[in-house]
Amino acid sequence: MSTKRSSLPIAAVVGTSLLLSACGGTTGDGGGATEPTGDVAAMAVSKGQSGDEYTSPEVPQSSDTFIVSTDNPYTAYNNQTSDANNSYNAFALTMVLSGAYKLDGNNKVLLNKDVMEGVEVTSESPQTVSWKIKPGVVWSDGEAWDCDDFYLTWLSQAGKAKGADGKDLFLAAGTTGYELVDKVECKTPTEVVTTFSTTYPDYKGLFGVRNDILPAHVLEKATGVADVTTLTPTGGDQAALAKAAEFWKTKWNGFDAALMPSSAQYVITAFEQDSSVTLERNPKWAGKPGGPAKIVLRGISDQVAQAQALENGDVHVNSMAQPDVNAAERLRGLSGQKVVFGAANGLSFEHLDLNYKNKWLADAAVRRAFMQCVNREELTDKLIRPVLENAKPLGSLTFFQGEEGYTDNYAQYKGDAAEAKKTLESAGFTFGGDGFAAKNGEKVTLKISHTAIPRRKQTVELIQSQCKAAGFEIVDDTDSNFLDTRVSKGDYDIALFAWSAAPFKSQQKSIYETGGGQNWSAYSNPKVDAAFNDGVSNLDEAKSRAAYQEADKLLAADNYSLPLFQLPNMWAFKSIDKVYFQSYNGALWNANEWVKTS
Repeated sequence: MSTKRSSLPIAAVVGTSLLLSACGGTTGDGGGATEPTGDVAAMAVSKGQSGDEYTSPEVPQSSDTFIVSTDNPYTAYNNQTSDANNSYNAFALTMVLSGAYKLDGNNKVLLNKDVMEGVEVTSESPQTVSWKIKPGVVWSDGEAWDCDDFYLTWLSQAGKAKGADGKDLFLAAGTTGYELVDKVECKTPTEVVTTFSTTYPDYKGLFGVRNDILPAHVLEKATGVADVTTLTPTGGDQAALAKAAEFWKTKWNGFDAALMPSSAQYVITAFEQDSSVTLERNPKWAGKPGGPAKIVLRGISDQVAQAQALENGDVHVNSMAQPDVNAAERLRGLSGQKVVFGAANGLSFEHLDLNYKNKWLADAAVRRAFMQCVNREELTDKLIRPVLENAKPLGSLTFFQGEEGYTDNYAQYKGDAAEAKKTLESAGFTFGGDGFAAKNGEKVTLKISHTAIPRRKQTVELIQSQCKAAGFEIVDDTDSNFLDTRVSKGDYDIALFAWSAAPFKSQQKSIYETGGGQNWSAYSNPKVDAAFNDGVSNLDEAKSRAAYQEADKLLAADNYSLPLFQLPNMWAFKSIDKVYFQSYNGALWNANEWVKTS
């Protein structure tokens, strides 16, 4: 699975836009796992959380090394550049870089009391937020974790610093939220005040949930910039700003101990490119020390090989961001060896985007007929339920199942080819001897474009069969580079991929608004634009949620994008008391709390 976090097509990142997802997995027959229940479900709540806050708990300290496998290896310390941004870096950095807030296994937003005194909205017009840092918090090199670091985070990700070519100097993966901040003031080293140009209810997604607070003092030393807070996106010392941007986007790849300190429970101590990253307890950590003495996160692309490594005792934890039936079957079979297996819906969903620039799909009747013939129940049953038994087709583009506000706006699309054919007939289409629809003597042919992933090829094969009786000729357009080179150019008829999202809804705006940076299908509806603008800026949580619900309903009525299903995460472990795959930050999100059981 390859992931990008820009908006993000999976995988995705909190507070920015969604992540593009090129995730895949094998499929086949076999028994399914239900959503975590009982003891496994309880593991989604960390030992250190209380109410809406988190504080590292006191746990027994082990001298052991805990080895964790994941689908792809860590590659970059700065996960916010457009060319480095992916979920697998986040899986490692969650224990290395602190932020003002954390997410638990249920995606609940928690104030990080290890490093923060509090966060307060001090004014609603203009919206002003005060971020108060806990005194004495330092990086692992002894330098203060303070307002300078928050300032750099905003400066680098607001998208306001432009080069001579008019492009973002920092090339940040996403700017959502930060671009609405007019100014960041350091009232004291431990008090940061942000003033917004418009109200922004998702402000808790800024400053650290996505591991984006990086050491300003390291950048200052390397570039000769005396004080990063003197740099401004426009005006001021543009040469110094360019130096800072160049360092930010190029020098925090891989691992260099001198450039990459920790502000959280663990510090990176070793890195093997394309293989593994090693974390050890941070001796300068302000909170309670972590349980494991050392954690090795190892990339193993073959999920069955991950399961075998756990079975053989070569790793202690499997963390898989994508469903794989064969690996799931193997892991379920290891219960006699005291292996605990879990699968749960993640924060990514598979969908089909219909390109309005296509001459056929510009016709609302064709879009509607296509959605009518796709049998999402069959897709879910054959491709997802062997891993997650109670998986259901997804009925929303803006909400996940189980979230407050979720409404199934796509329940009417049940895979009825006869109904789809009637829709085309009513719109003036005729059907030739081959059964395919045509108009003005031209046959309706649509390509579904996707990356070379077995599950996606199976998806297209099923849709070809489902929609043939409706009169659609569907062509499989498999391209390994589709997400890297074509999707952002709108080079497709129908795009099959996944978005990975965080609990903050504002990041979806760029996908569906007119001219949005991730709106690659030329979709436009002024009412949708208005609903998203309301949702993003309304500080009343209920009214904001209602605005997103309105946008979702309008999107469904326009037949723009068809959600298929959420993609479940899988994980397994042995000889540890409590492990849960947090769908945004992976298995290590609370690794500081792990206790060895045997």
